Amino acid sequence: MTGAVQLVRSDRLSDVAEYAYAATAPADARLVFAAGACPLDEQGRTVAVGDHRGQAARCMANLETALAAAGAGLGDLLHTRVLVASSRQEDLVAAWQVVRAAMGDHDVPSTLMGVTVLGYDDQLVEVEGVAAVRDGSGIVGMSSDPAVGPAGPNRG
Repeated sequence: MTGAVQLVRSDRLSDVAEYAYAATAPADARLVFAAGACPLDEQGRTVAVGDHRGQAARCMANLETALAAAGAGLGDLLHTRVLVASSRQEDLVAAWQVVRAAMGDHDVPSTLMGVTVLGYDDQLVEVEGVAAVRDGSGIVGMSSDPAVGPAGPNRG
């Protein structure tokens, strides 16, 4: 399942950022586009109200769950985008530190953005991700028959 993503670095760019500046995936990799992972529990309630770190942790857990359902993991990510509802740099850094720690050695390219508001009541953090996997695919119901495709018979 893993091994499709190659992180790219350049000695012509600063190493102060805690991530690679680019990532590639081979042409035969399957891309997984995850919706923004929100800090919601199983009942759809916002968790860790007022806590950027707590919300970032729940976002990462939810992102990992979504990726797993698609046959991918955090190590398969090509890019992340971390959205933080704050104009304070320390709030962005607090959320980023949690996201970065969750990624371990996979220092995927990422964008960290302060935004005015996010979609759910009391939501402070959201994390988006795009992953790439080479597989046989690990998705329940996935067919290797091109006439059927991943979601059932082709309609086109």
